[in-house]
Amino acid sequence: MVTKFSTAFSMNEAELMEFYNFKGKLGKFRLRMFVLKNWILHSLSYFSAHSGFAIRMQEVRGVNVGKNCHFCPYVHIDLIYPHLVNIEDNVTLGTNCMIFAHMNPTANLFLKTGEYKRKVEPVTIKSGAVLTPGSIVMAGITIGKNSIVSPGSVVTQDVPDYCIVVGNPARVVKKIDH
Repeated sequence: MVTKFSTAFSMNEAELMEFYNFKGKLGKFRLRMFVLKNWILHSLSYFSAHSGFAIRMQEVRGVNVGKNCHFCPYVHIDLIYPHLVNIEDNVTLGTNCMIFAHMNPTANLFLKTGEYKRKVEPVTIKSGAVLTPGSIVMAGITIGKNSIVSPGSVVTQDVPDYCIVVGNPARVVKKIDH
């Protein structure tokens, strides 16, 4: 397949510039400053033992966080598209949770120009949901109200309300009575 991009990096940069509507050399500079700012704020949040501070840093990045949430240390929320992550009220994120609003074979130009193009989709974690330590939520997923994602689970499909999911890929193992 012939492409106008010589490297995956140039294609990644072009995709991000188009998404954020940045143009020219000033646009490249703005994009790099945007990524740097997000990385700094994310790092402050990631290493914070204070949930309120971690949440505030994520909100400054653009993550929409509801009331009465709790973030444990080492929570990773998408570095490039934080504004696409919506966390409703009373949500708990355990240590080493990862939430991605995009998927991208970053360094492989063959895959990027084939059937595995960048996927950018919002993630919603509904009220009362609990993501236990080590759980991973992929782009485009909705975690249902008062659902529990078990430790180490990889969520690749929407989780219904009032359910417990386990595994890789995560699957519903129990409905929670309400």
